[in-house]
Amino acid sequence: MTISKIQVFGIPNCDSVKKARVWLDKKGVDYDFQDFKKSKLQLHTVQFWCSIAGWESLVNKKSTTWRALTVHQREAVMDEQSACEALLSNPSLVKRPVLWREDPPQVVIGVLPLDWEDLVARK
Repeated sequence: MTISKIQVFGIPNCDSVKKARVWLDKKGVDYDFQDFKKSKLQLHTVQFWCSIAGWESLVNKKSTTWRALTVHQREAVMDEQSACEALLSNPSLVKRPVLWREDPPQVVIGVLPLDWEDLVARK
């Protein structure tokens, strides 16, 4: 089995993303960083995350972006499909950071160093 490289998704100036990148750098982990602001999220990527972690964990309902949505827009996010649509149209709704790899499949959402450790160590 080939272990795929860890991908980190987020926004460079986000404190949570900075924490993850500093942690990975200190551990000497090789990773690719994907900036939401520069590269558009892809449907298959968001669907992969949902299949592993669940759509509820991806939508950051504590964010200012979420609070800026209309009541109708917030109420429309009620399942995986509607969450994927909302996340693709507004990537700032994604809880950050997202650390993932495809093989073996694993996704860690948010600042969770113990889970990051498992992601890095998992073979």
